[in-house]
Amino acid sequence: MVSPTLSDVAQAAGVSYATADRVINNRGNVAQKSIDKVREAVAALGYVRNVAAANLSRNRVYRLAFLIPTGTNAFFNRIRNHIRHAAEHLSVDRITVEIIDVSAFSVDALEESIADLAQRDVDGVAIVGLQNPLLEGPLAKLRESGVAVIGLVSDLPQKFRSAYIGIDNMVAGRTAARMTGMAHAGGLGAIQTFVGSMEARDHAERLQGFCDVIAADYPHLTVLDPILTKDDPAVLKEAAGAVLSARSNVTAFYNVGAGNSGLVAAIGAAPENRPFCVVHELVAHSKQALIDKHIDLVIDQRPDIEVNRAFAMLRALLDERDLPPMPDLMPTIYVQDNLPADPLIDIAEAQSR
Repeated sequence: MVSPTLSDVAQAAGVSYATADRVINNRGNVAQKSIDKVREAVAALGYVRNVAAANLSRNRVYRLAFLIPTGTNAFFNRIRNHIRHAAEHLSVDRITVEIIDVSAFSVDALEESIADLAQRDVDGVAIVGLQNPLLEGPLAKLRESGVAVIGLVSDLPQKFRSAYIGIDNMVAGRTAARMTGMAHAGGLGAIQTFVGSMEARDHAERLQGFCDVIAADYPHLTVLDPILTKDDPAVLKEAAGAVLSARSNVTAFYNVGAGNSGLVAAIGAAPENRPFCVVHELVAHSKQALIDKHIDLVIDQRPDIEVNRAFAMLRALLDERDLPPMPDLMPTIYVQDNLPADPLIDIAEAQSR
């Protein structure tokens, strides 16, 4: 069966081809009566807009931006590399990509960057978000200016974005708790947690999921108040070293965020006191720490998949198509026995130095 064409739509609606084209591609300057006729014809014929042809005829370029935290975070360097690699492959589809650096965990810096985007020539943006009402105003203005907005890795206030790309961080925290509880084999213990920032939704949700499981299923274990680190390796090294040197009853470490190179350094300096240790994100130093048996478990969120999904989601939003079906992205558990070969991990680590 031959698919209906735009000419068929125009004929059925009793309008010119140019008018039908303007309605289908949202170009404006068409009377409401004609718009209604074209839309009725589209529904009756089952016409499906050819997005690629429309974009080619309009010489359209997708102008995308990614707001990514700065710092010595190897995970976000890994994200940057995946964005660049994906952008190279997508350049033939007339996609331009800009990576905008934003100070990590700074609400003021993120607010300023979002406000600045509304004044720039950008079609869609993926933002590593924070949970703060100060972001709501600039996000609303950005969307009012026609920019498609999605949250990436760490979500934005939900009413002010179209989608979120990332793992279920409650599930990630619950997974970390399950592994930690099983490792204690019914024995008593205390778990020291480390958090970058409670304003980062992914951090807050991971910690909540972790505490929920320990309280429900491992009540013989105590979760100590989190130590805030801003994902700074130096802060994490000092804090973990102080816990280890105190020779307390701490039997496990759980780092909700980044800065794991500092945690590994502290553990490596006191191997005789090493607690069971769970961290997030597989990068070069966490991979090596598994090999060296300084940590036990890495929970990874597969940033390559997240970046690819972000591109697909933004294109669908800009083309006004239904959002692509995307099954839940489950975190991956790595131990020293199932480590993958990934050159981008080593590249990201080298760039973080």
